[in-house]
Parts: sequence; structure tokens; C-alpha cells
Amino acid sequence: MNKGRQGDITLAIIIPCYNEEAVLPETAKRLQNKINALIAKSLISDKSKIVFVDDGSQDASWKLITNYHTENPHLFSGIKLSKNRGHQNALLCGLLTMKDFCDAAVSIDADLQDDIEIIDKMISQYKSGSEIVYGVRSERKKDTVFKRISAQCFYSFMKMLGVDIIYNHADYRLMGKNSLNALSQYREVNLFLRGIIPMLGYKTSFVYYARAERFAGESKYPLRKMLKFAFEGITSFSIKPIRCITTLGIIIFTVSLVMIAYSLIQYFGGRTVLGWSSMICSLWGIGGLILLGLGITGEYIGKIYLETKKRPRFTIEEMLCEAADAGH
Repeated sequence: MNKGRQGDITLAIIIPCYNEEAVLPETAKRLQNKINALIAKSLISDKSKIVFVDDGSQDASWKLITNYHTENPHLFSGIKLSKNRGHQNALLCGLLTMKDFCDAAVSIDADLQDDIEIIDKMISQYKSGSEIVYGVRSERKKDTVFKRISAQCFYSFMKMLGVDIIYNHADYRLMGKNSLNALSQYREVNLFLRGIIPMLGYKTSFVYYARAERFAGESKYPLRKMLKFAFEGITSFSIKPIRCITTLGIIIFTVSLVMIAYSLIQYFGGRTVLGWSSMICSLWGIGGLILLGLGITGEYIGKIYLETKKRPRFTIEEMLCEAADAGH
């Protein structure tokens, strides 16, 4: 039985960044103040760090991160990926790189729309015995109507497919060392951390907050990326779409047998009616379903192809980390 954890913990706050020069100065200032406040409350140790992971930014993000590390190497660390590998890979890179230098890690987006004030509650839940603490949005009033509806549909659809996913949770969470070590054993290239982490099986708890508006810069998740991310999650954690195709094929085949029987009865009864429209509609409908089935099946085959290559999920070009340097 887990009786909780005593004493100060070393915390790493992991922030994936992609072209975030507009928000980084404010983000660094707020997180520095938060770290200092947590240290003052004796919730975390003075060895805790803020770790920016530059996901191949094209702007001045890495220059800013380098400056923060130069000014305060004890607090600020930086990891620069050799190219843009996507938010999930950048986040995974930060978590796996820092797991040996911290007791727990909090992941959060650079825009700080997620409320950093609940980190105190996350740490309290962790010290009480929770290995993973999820930050969950209490409402979506700041979102557009389209984004609100599409998000609800996505979570509902994932649940329907049998995927264990936390409703209204993005990637704002605290993970302890045990769960970080367990996460490192998952080697898949097609990453969907929101689906993988609930599979780890450790004791979890939830902290709720209201999400704020982005204070600077632009969202790095336009509609195209959101749809791609959703499709990645669906096809990475469920084979039900393929089973739906199989079921649909059985239904269509059954209907076709009924129609053949019906046509023969009509023919021998002398009531045959030539229907060009019905024939064309049938061809288009069945042809579309075949192409859809091939497309979904091909998506799964493509994922198998990528997984068998076992290519690295990220490559670190440069690293600015006092703890990591000391470890090597």
C-alpha cells in the first residue's frame, strides 16, 4: 500500500516549444516565479528545473532558451532537436531525457493557457501517493463553438472505440519516476501520449482548472494538425475501424444477395425494369466504400511499416542542462 512520499522532491517542468519566441519571455518569468514559490513552501527542492524542448523552431526560440540557461544555468535547461518532430515527440524527449534527474515531471505547453497555479495541488496529490496527476479542464468557455463541439466528439468517439482516454485532458500532467520509467519501455513510433499514459496502470488523480486564453503568438494546432492528431490517436489505439469495414462488407454482401434474389424473381415474373440511375448509384456507393476500406487498411499497414523500421523518434542536436552534464 502506498503511504505517500515525504520530503522535498526534485521537479522538472517540461515545455515543448515550436516557434514560441512571442511567449517564451513571459513563460520563463511565470514559471521561474512558480518554482521559487514552490521552493519557498518546501514543496520541491532547489534542484528543480525548467526544461524547454525546442522542436526545430525557425524563429529565435533557441536563442532565448540559451540566454535563460546562461543567466541561470541552475534553473533553466534546454534541449534542441535536430529538426521538427512534432509536439508528442518533443514532449517525450523532454520526459525521457530528464527522468533520471528528477523525482517527478510536469509537462505543460509553452503558451501557459493551462493554469500553473494548480502545480501545487499536483505535487500534493503526488506526495499523497498518486503516481500520475492529470490536469483536467473544468470547462471550455474560451474555445470556439467549433473547437468545443469537435473536441467533445473526439473524446466520445475515442471512448466508443474502447480507448482509455481522460476527457478534457490534453498533455498537462505530473508523472512520477516510476511512471516515467514505465513510459520509456513503450517504443512505438506512432505516438499518442494521451492514450499511452492511462495504460501504464499506476494510481492516478485529477486536478481541475479553467483554461485561459493565449496571451501572445498563434496556436500551433490549426484544424489540419488537429485532424491529423485525432486520426493518429484513433488508429494507434483501436482496430475497430477495420472491424467496422468488415461488418459493413458483410452487410453489403447480404444486401446484394437479397437484391439478386429479388431481381431473379422480378425477371421470371416478367416485371423487369431497366434502371440506369439505380445501377450508377450502386456502383458509386460500393466503389466509394471499397476505396474507404482500402484507405483505412492502408493507414494501419503504413503504421506497421513505420514501426518495423525502428527509427529514432527524435534526435538531440544540442543540450543545455547542468544536471545532465554532471550525470555524464
